[in-house]
Amino acid sequence: MKLDLQNKKVLITGASQGIGQEIARVFAQEGSELVLVARSADNLEQLAQELVKSHNNKVTVHPADLTQPGVADDLAKRFADTEILINNAGAIPGGDLWQVDEQRWRQGWDLKVFGYINLTRAFYPLMKAAGKGVIVNNIGSGGENFDFNYVAGCTGNAALMAFTKTIGGRSLHDGIRVVGVNPGPVATERIEKIMRARAQAQFGSEDQRDRIVEKFPLKRPALPCEVADMICFLASERSGYTSGTIVTIDGGMSKAGSIT
Repeated sequence: MKLDLQNKKVLITGASQGIGQEIARVFAQEGSELVLVARSADNLEQLAQELVKSHNNKVTVHPADLTQPGVADDLAKRFADTEILINNAGAIPGGDLWQVDEQRWRQGWDLKVFGYINLTRAFYPLMKAAGKGVIVNNIGSGGENFDFNYVAGCTGNAALMAFTKTIGGRSLHDGIRVVGVNPGPVATERIEKIMRARAQAQFGSEDQRDRIVEKFPLKRPALPCEVADMICFLASERSGYTSGTIVTIDGGMSKAGSIT
């Protein structure tokens, strides 16, 4: 299927690792022009070199801390011609209400929840003026699969789901589509740490992480490419009538209830 994303200008936050890296690779394969944003300059440079070598794309690296005041507006000024914004940066800490104190809760939300909101606020008017644009929010299935031991994340993801539907429900009147993706567990370093921590809590040893994974559909987490491919499709005109919608990629876990 041709997605016709050649030369589309795509800005990806959290592009230095995990799903963000894979999103960048998929858009690079489609021939898009990329702006990669994250705090880790070294990781971004390494990824940019890989993409230019493999696909000869135009890739711009922009190290930035999205929790800092004014960064979202600065990105919008620097990259005002962005056609596709992928909000992906952020990892909200796990734990119950007493394990995640106010400081850690706020830090997690400043990067992910308010990061997505601030970037949407900054780029939406530019896309409206251009008469076109797509904003994809990579959220997380915790927003629909409530977990006592992931209270800050579930609450934040649920807020971003509501935000995506609220903005996306009207955005096509301005020529903009706003959509979201809710991955469940994905095979990244972060999820590996979470699975080992849960194995330690449940079975007394991190080495028992396979007992967690064997309960997953297909006995594995999702692959990063399975999430990135969906994000790329949703950003394309092949999905041109999709807005205010959340696509869940978790093998059905959120419908069956938490299994971890």
